[in-house]
Amino acid sequence: MRRCRARLCAMFFLGPLLLFFLILPLLFLLVFFNLATISFARLGLSPEAALAFFLASAAGSVINIPVSRERVVVPRRVNLPFFLFYYPPTVEERVICVNVGGALLPAALSLYLLATVSPFLPAVLATAAVALLAKAMARPVPGVGIAMPAFIPPLLAAACALLLARESPAPVAYISGTMGTLIGADLLNYRIIRRLGAQAVSIGGAGIFDGIFLVGIVAAFLS
Repeated sequence: MRRCRARLCAMFFLGPLLLFFLILPLLFLLVFFNLATISFARLGLSPEAALAFFLASAAGSVINIPVSRERVVVPRRVNLPFFLFYYPPTVEERVICVNVGGALLPAALSLYLLATVSPFLPAVLATAAVALLAKAMARPVPGVGIAMPAFIPPLLAAACALLLARESPAPVAYISGTMGTLIGADLLNYRIIRRLGAQAVSIGGAGIFDGIFLVGIVAAFLS
């Protein structure tokens, strides 16, 4: 009888807890989608256009377009004396790619905003400030790429937008957040990325959850 009561109590407490952990990813996705929709609405996009851009970024996050290929010689490390055996170096191919969801689409939207609703000079100055910060904070990780705190660049982008473009801060925040992070973290560290030993280098990283996309929507939301 006691065992039955113990099992019932365990099911009573563990059931809702397990359900919560199962629903938690869905809640996170809904909050992220609402944040992105609000940010895109502040940029002047309609709800339909915001949804289309969000879905296109999600689909493009798994698409990497190769732009160049190069052969890399990787020397073998052995503990035996070199005169006993000969170990030829390994030749590997490194592919340089551009991520659609994390680089091409945010860059295209930034250029569209710059040509339509965003003031030019504030966007350029804010982008330069974010790029310098991203360059200073980016740290190379061997075999992975560039690591950088995700929430500091959008704070700077939002602050620069509010200071330089008080009438229309959201487009300036998005442009400076996305393009500044892309330029400072990825493009300015391109030579370092090539020496990290990764077989595939993707400009724009992991797509929709990459810092570039996240920085843009958070910066627009904060502004």
